[in-house]
Amino acid sequence: MTDDELERRRAALRALLRRPLLTADADPEELVLVRRCQAELRDWLSRETGWRLQVDAETARLFKTAPTLSDGTHPARGKSREPFGRRRYVVLCLALAVLERADAQTTLGRLAEEVLNAAAEPGLDFPFTLDSRAERADLVAVVRILLDWGVLRRVAGDEEAYLTATGDVLYDVRRNVLAALLTGVRGPSTVTAASFDERLRALTEEPVPDTDDLRNQALRRRLTRRLLEDPVLYFEDLDEAERAYLTSQRHAITRRVEEATGLVPEVRAEGIAMVDPEDELTDVRMPEQRTDGHVTLLVAEYLAGRAEADLDELRAFVRKAASEHTAYWRKGVTEPGAEGELLNVALEKLAALRLVVVLPDRVRALPAIARYALDEPTIRETRKAHA
Repeated sequence: MTDDELERRRAALRALLRRPLLTADADPEELVLVRRCQAELRDWLSRETGWRLQVDAETARLFKTAPTLSDGTHPARGKSREPFGRRRYVVLCLALAVLERADAQTTLGRLAEEVLNAAAEPGLDFPFTLDSRAERADLVAVVRILLDWGVLRRVAGDEEAYLTATGDVLYDVRRNVLAALLTGVRGPSTVTAASFDERLRALTEEPVPDTDDLRNQALRRRLTRRLLEDPVLYFEDLDEAERAYLTSQRHAITRRVEEATGLVPEVRAEGIAMVDPEDELTDVRMPEQRTDGHVTLLVAEYLAGRAEADLDELRAFVRKAASEHTAYWRKGVTEPGAEGELLNVALEKLAALRLVVVLPDRVRALPAIARYALDEPTIRETRKAHA
């Protein structure tokens, strides 16, 4: 393989990791690249991760499997960056169900009416009326993320007109993109489990290997997925079989990931982080500019020298930092209660990066946060120049 071929394949895989659903409208260059390398990508992904790649003229879909089912630190976000809550997730699911049987075109008003009808179905305990602006904003946020994914294509109108009750919006419904959204290993309609946790496990559980070779393959795939998906892979989070396999195969696994993606392994006593020199394959950046980014960095530095800190202590620290940096931070950071909002944003980012664990009354620092500790300043003497 030539260097140019390796770079093209790496760029194609990075495009899929960054955005697992590529469309011809939103990602034309990346889609062409993936189509050219699809055979090699499909082979590598199947062998190393067990993930499936589907490519056609209009889309490329990487069907990823979440490494764990309990991580809630990476919620869906629209362009406003506001995280989806329970109501928006339910509205999203209802909208997808409605669009599955919709015509080739629909309007926002019609979609809203059908979502309301679906929410009123017997057995669905979901009071949703669209009477308030907040509920209408939830529907608009869902529509906008469907636009970003390529499920809908705006033909005419604007969502703001719907929010102010002054107009409607017309969309094309792109069924080929809609059909590629679900990533479960089985259809939801085939799941008979009752509780949410059981249903979620049933959607994602994979066959149990029955030979040593298949068990080793499953271990390699699980570990590779976590190295690709998790900001940090801590050894203490692995079971005994995973730790033993990673200990013996660490160099081989990280080398294959590095060659395929350009991610560089950073190996410490507590775990492994695959670091992206290009800073592209992440939805949470550290450090960032502006007020929230500076607060997050300061909180990380503060926690890097401690095993844990209680929330009152951290709020006091942020309050003090706000008074010291008020000339550079946004307006209102010194107002009563502002430190709580600043701290919440910082802890949300640090938790998503697997640098802290946020508990009800305190925050526990995780080993990787040590990279943000400040060293003592080094003072160098300089010789005076002689005349």
